[in-house]
Amino acid sequence: MECSFYKDKIEAGCDEAGRGCLAGPVFAAAVILPKDYTNERLNDSKKLTAKQRYDLRTEIEHDALAWAVGIVDNNEIDDINILNASILAMHRALDKLTLRPEAVIVDGNRFKPYHDLPYTTIVKGDGKFLPIAAASILAKTYRDDFMLSIAKQYPYYGWEKNMGYPTKAHRKGIVEHGTSPYHRLSFNLLGEADTGEMWIPFE
Repeated sequence: MECSFYKDKIEAGCDEAGRGCLAGPVFAAAVILPKDYTNERLNDSKKLTAKQRYDLRTEIEHDALAWAVGIVDNNEIDDINILNASILAMHRALDKLTLRPEAVIVDGNRFKPYHDLPYTTIVKGDGKFLPIAAASILAKTYRDDFMLSIAKQYPYYGWEKNMGYPTKAHRKGIVEHGTSPYHRLSFNLLGEADTGEMWIPFE
């Protein structure tokens, strides 16, 4: 895995977590690593165990020159759609960096300009560039922390296991208990054709 794309610039890697979920915010992280940084265990967060991700989060936060996490909640997602929300979460993470980057590299193929900085989108970038891999781990672990915390408040959906993703248990909970304040109401929550029924949120 390569350390950087822009060899002569201070570069922030960005990635998001939770884009395909039915509930909860989308989280994104931005990470600036030292030039020539190496970590053989750093990889796409989806290819790591939960323990590996949390162990690496500690290392990333210690080793990074700067890191930050941005959040866009489910209500904002419903208002602006998940693609725009994912990009906004990345922008919010970049806003919070204590070191200003000179360029941005982003996992995927969609991004919107961040101020006047040059940027590059990289499909499967979390498996190719260390700053993006680091961002993927921070976004994933901080989002998991959030979902585990609200799973205790709303125990009907199995969020402690599915983290808000569309599983049978999650959708069964929606059918039996309605939606929570954290559900993305613009999503196809039941995975079926629209029947015209209104699912009433509970308080």
